[in-house]
Amino acid sequence: MVGIKDFITEAEKLKDEPRRGWKFKARVKHPESVADHTYGVAILAMLFADERGLDAEKCMKMALLHDLSEVITGDLMPGEDSNKRVEEDKAIRKLLKMLPNNISKQYLAIWKEFNQGKSKEAKLVHELDKLEMVIQASRYRRDGIRKELLARFVNSASIKISDRALKRMFEDFAAASLN
Repeated sequence: MVGIKDFITEAEKLKDEPRRGWKFKARVKHPESVADHTYGVAILAMLFADERGLDAEKCMKMALLHDLSEVITGDLMPGEDSNKRVEEDKAIRKLLKMLPNNISKQYLAIWKEFNQGKSKEAKLVHELDKLEMVIQASRYRRDGIRKELLARFVNSASIKISDRALKRMFEDFAAASLN
């Protein structure tokens, strides 16, 4: 039980880890935390996995695990660290070692599946990760953040979302972000 308590204590730190891209690129004074983002992705994963008859439990676990390594690495922005993948791999392994071996192995396999991006569940969660970013951009736009500062986030997500239904939803939130 001690390992699980330690894991929970570490995971809770995501609540205090700001999403740095919003802070430095969009100049959001009080950006969402990594935990806020993770929650949004998990909700989307639950809904869209169930809608599509995919493994919703696996999708939610992927969503909850996808940025967990940031407890140790911090929220690295794209291009900021050329060893990002290696650092995240080390970090997730360190965190998951706190858990009982059977749980650790299961979560590591799900995290790897997400990063490989080949299964239907992994592809969905990758696209939902980007969709959630645009949903957040639309919230920041409503809060008065200039659309010019949000455009880079919307544009980067645009090329990562290919699913037709998600693309339509993306377009709605993108329009709200850029108007």
